[in-house]
Amino acid sequence: MNKKANIKRKAILVFALVALLLVLHGVMTSSPAMAEHVFNDAADAVKLSATTTEVSAGDAISDGLRSFWSFTGFRNCTRGNIIMILVAFVFIFLAIKYDFEPMLLIPIGVGSIIGNIPVFQDSATLSLNDALAVLSKIELQGNLKFDLTEAQKFFVGLFAGQDTLNYETAIAHFHEMREMDPQNLAAFLPAGVDPGAENTLKYFDSLIAQVFNKNIQTGIYQTGSVLNYLYFGVRQGIYPPLIFLGIGAMTDFSSLISQPRLMILGAAAQLGVFITFIGARALGFDPHEAAAIGIIGGADGPTAIFISTKMAPHLLGAIAIAAYSYMALVPVIQPPIMRLLTTDKERQIKMKEPRQVGKTEKVIFPIVGLLLTTFISPSALPLLGMLFFGNLLKESGVTKRLANTAANSLIDIVTILLGLTVGASTQADVFLTTDSLIIFCLGAASFVVATFGGVCCAKLMNLFCKEGNKINPLIGNAGVSAVPDAARVSEVEGLKYNPSNHLLMHAMAPNVSGVIGSAVAAGILMSFIGI
Repeated sequence: MNKKANIKRKAILVFALVALLLVLHGVMTSSPAMAEHVFNDAADAVKLSATTTEVSAGDAISDGLRSFWSFTGFRNCTRGNIIMILVAFVFIFLAIKYDFEPMLLIPIGVGSIIGNIPVFQDSATLSLNDALAVLSKIELQGNLKFDLTEAQKFFVGLFAGQDTLNYETAIAHFHEMREMDPQNLAAFLPAGVDPGAENTLKYFDSLIAQVFNKNIQTGIYQTGSVLNYLYFGVRQGIYPPLIFLGIGAMTDFSSLISQPRLMILGAAAQLGVFITFIGARALGFDPHEAAAIGIIGGADGPTAIFISTKMAPHLLGAIAIAAYSYMALVPVIQPPIMRLLTTDKERQIKMKEPRQVGKTEKVIFPIVGLLLTTFISPSALPLLGMLFFGNLLKESGVTKRLANTAANSLIDIVTILLGLTVGASTQADVFLTTDSLIIFCLGAASFVVATFGGVCCAKLMNLFCKEGNKINPLIGNAGVSAVPDAARVSEVEGLKYNPSNHLLMHAMAPNVSGVIGSAVAAGILMSFIGI
């Protein structure tokens, strides 16, 4: 009891301290008397300390304390920061308490906390030459296909002959230009881009913010920071292929090789990708954004990140978090849908044991698989090439050290870096938007559709299968790419209705084909729309 009382007292003390700090934050920022003494930027503090040497020691200490306060997280904290940190706590809680994808959710949760630590944001004042110099060092991203010349023309127009601009003035001038006539922006845009489109305006806002250094001053977006270097692997699509290398090195394709017909279930589950793509377009997302959102339906986090970096980098955080969140929730989302679509009789179908697969078949499969899939979808080569390469390392029998490294050390390191940096990209001002909410809703719908596609495809195939060779529709859910969680769901649900009916090895066939299918679907979308 004493131990519990001590814990309770400590918790009360912590909460009281936090409350006190929040109250101080409110007083410091809302009281007119105090507000006069709170600095809005670091420059003010430096100027004040340099203006005179005839100040008392007390005044110097007071000024120093106020300057210190202006840089603290309590001074700069926003409601969005608090919300995202609470969301990060939820991710970590789910990972630890319920074992929901802990290797992913814990790094993402910690990354989200890091990305939402409130920091002081300076408001730089730049000349046109300074702005152009900064612009030349910025990696121009997005779907507008800006080149440097067009971006420079835009900033020349933005300055409109003024010697200097700060962020606030620049953004106000931009919106003034837009409100007067969106066509004013046409001269600074690539051919065929609608100056009044929402994504066009978002792009300009982001570009101005980057040039005037109004993004967070520490973290993944700060050029030269450690997190920025680590985020390079996400931004350039390096981490997802390495994840696929590790997946290939740890995956046994025997179940798929022995039952190739089950590959159809993996293909059917990609229905979620294309239906979500159509839904995103109907809700106003442009083709590139819709394609990136649609991949959430494949339940494949690395593929979702890969295509997002190519098609819609500004939506990367929301898409990645949605993809990994729903992957973790596969045991929650899929069972009700599976039960709704199947009968008791169908759930008790016992499938024939898969045949034994020889070593030669296992070695040939990754080579043939690589050729077939990449000839269909060359854009997916970075993912599929690494997947089948990793599998060949495993099955060849002569590269065990390489296979073990890829399947253990390498994939663990990349998972840490990927989760941490993706989490750090979920900053409140970027993540807490209407688009993010819509993406999460579309992601949930895509999982439902993908599960529906796989289960219903199995039921359809049974119409053409002889008695004794039918497919248990419960394995249709495993057509999504969440390996091996989706296959485990099939196993658990099958055992509920027949304790002797083990479906895991059968479900692994559509499960691994779903990994291949989601990558192929991503490549098809990139080829169809154009990167």
